[in-house]
Amino acid sequence: MKQFDIPGVGLSLIDGGKVVYEGGLGVKTLGKLDPVDADTLFIAASNTKAMTTLLLAELVDQHRMRWDQPVTELYPAFRLGDAETTRQVLVKHLVCACTGMPRQDFEWLFNFGNATPLSSLESLGGMQPTSRFGEAYQYSNLMAAAAGYVGAHVIDPQKELGAAYDEAMRTNVFGPLGMTNTTFDFARALAGNAAAPHDLDFTGKPVPARMDINYSVVPLPPAGGMWTSAHDLAKYLQMELARGVLSDGTRLVSEESLLERRKAQARMGEDSVYGMGLVIDTQYGIPVVSHGGSMFGYKSSMIFMPDHGVGAVILTNSDSGGYLSGLFGRRLLEVLFDGKPEAAEQAKVGREQRLANLAKWRERLVVPPVPAEAGKLAGSYASPALGTLKVRKQDGATIFDFGTWSSAVASRRNDDGTTSFVTIDPTVDGFTFVVGERDGRRALVIRDNQHEYPLIEQPSQ
Repeated sequence: MKQFDIPGVGLSLIDGGKVVYEGGLGVKTLGKLDPVDADTLFIAASNTKAMTTLLLAELVDQHRMRWDQPVTELYPAFRLGDAETTRQVLVKHLVCACTGMPRQDFEWLFNFGNATPLSSLESLGGMQPTSRFGEAYQYSNLMAAAAGYVGAHVIDPQKELGAAYDEAMRTNVFGPLGMTNTTFDFARALAGNAAAPHDLDFTGKPVPARMDINYSVVPLPPAGGMWTSAHDLAKYLQMELARGVLSDGTRLVSEESLLERRKAQARMGEDSVYGMGLVIDTQYGIPVVSHGGSMFGYKSSMIFMPDHGVGAVILTNSDSGGYLSGLFGRRLLEVLFDGKPEAAEQAKVGREQRLANLAKWRERLVVPPVPAEAGKLAGSYASPALGTLKVRKQDGATIFDFGTWSSAVASRRNDDGTTSFVTIDPTVDGFTFVVGERDGRRALVIRDNQHEYPLIEQPSQ
């Protein structure tokens, strides 16, 4: 935690199928004394996906759907941008990362102000696959959200999708598992025992960060909207290790349906595959099942070894928490199997690399932006996919404001002679907009790995 500037961690350890430790380390918010404990809530982000597929497994047991059933039989309005891909999508494919549908996170991260579960589901109809079906691992939050909404629709077709999913999870998953504090309700979570998000500011100092951009997951809770604690999430891992049986001996889900989620759907690497909301890794000669979670200022991990009755939950309130979870998993294996100690040295090297990378990133940025470059910016830009961007000045800084969230920006002169503006506020730092032109109008262009999004100058009002 100290090496990676992580203020607080919620931690659970399971051995022999029993919780042998649960608690917290550090504080919920830097500058305050409130400690993290076993019941402190963190955004678990994509660790929600395994909970969503658990709901689907229960529905399979109840014969209300099949893993190999076409999604359009259950939800006729389901559409992808490619009709042939739409026809091929079975229930299991919604969470297999194997359909060729790309990530396209920018479209919900930037433009979530008026988004709803229904509009998020419908947005898939405008998205095209970028690889052939089953050809490559491609992770899609929108597809995973669709899985939860389709399952909820099967349970209550008359209810609004978001409310139906929330009720389905509370009744069929969280309630039976005893996860009494787990919720999708941001207001409820933040009003209680919750950890605040953190990141480094532009000077490299760890600071509390704003929550605003994390609300982008509100229309997509099946993919990553769960607030949970080390205590609650350990209950889920215990059920996984018990192959579907709860602590009181009753069965929540059949072993067959539970384990179907751990079967390989897409290959991620030489020793790892993606199942349904779960990663299965055999790098060390034994199956290690896990998943990670990442939202802004929150990083988490859950890991379990089904053949050994061992598991762990790690919840952090820092953007650098992802470093800890990978190292912790390695250390857990070293302790369990008396393996060669590598994690401690990896932590030291990881810290040095992180600091070096941050310094290299910052050295090319000018804060505040070069006045001549900032002065060329239009006051307003818009994109059909990303919404509206307003450019404003505040206390000498240049602010990019998307309505739902905003950030100060730095300028950067690129090797090809172009100029970029880069967001620098904690947790939202690193979004890069290249200055350009489209049809004679000023433009700012942001790119992900597979897509280009031009924001075009809008007329002054």
